[in-house]
Amino acid sequence: MKSQIRVWAMAMLLVPVLLAKPASAQSIHIGVKGGANINQIEGQSFDGTYKFGYLVGGFAELNLNKTIGLQPELLWVQAKATTTQDFNGFYGGFTGQNVSLNYLSIPVMFVWKPIPLFSFQLGPQFGVLINQSGTLFENSQRAFKSGDVSAAAGIQFYLGHFRLGGRHFKGLENMGRSQINGTSNQDDWLNGGFQFYLGITII
Repeated sequence: MKSQIRVWAMAMLLVPVLLAKPASAQSIHIGVKGGANINQIEGQSFDGTYKFGYLVGGFAELNLNKTIGLQPELLWVQAKATTTQDFNGFYGGFTGQNVSLNYLSIPVMFVWKPIPLFSFQLGPQFGVLINQSGTLFENSQRAFKSGDVSAAAGIQFYLGHFRLGGRHFKGLENMGRSQINGTSNQDDWLNGGFQFYLGITII
């Protein structure tokens, strides 16, 4: 399953490269963004309700031509959830506890910009639960080796140097086996939700 997802992700990245003309230096921009992460963790151990967290990080705009491009990002994302009785039964802990999980998220979005005002975005989103003792580089490596993969889609508006957008994401692999609870197959966890953000280009 993981190998099929990674092949699909690589194919998504190659499509715009094959279709577009070479980019110039003026078509590359770098910026920062922040906003809300409204997530839902599905599984017996959690109550499945949507929770508000935050996201903050950076992004790059690689405009291959006037309508097609790529937007890779590196984000720190907070996901929240509330445990149920099953969490106590499976792993030991407390029922009804609010938990906060920090993720390193690496979306790689294919961008289609039909008019200068907005673009549609679609692509894979790699994520991994942050290892507090690891460096940023070490956590980034884990996102591609053992993290979960989501499909993400959304729309982004361009207001001068500002970027305003919304995105929906849904996990393609269960988190219980791929990253958070890798030692147990009792309970599968699936992460998904919505993100709303404001960004600004600085280069």
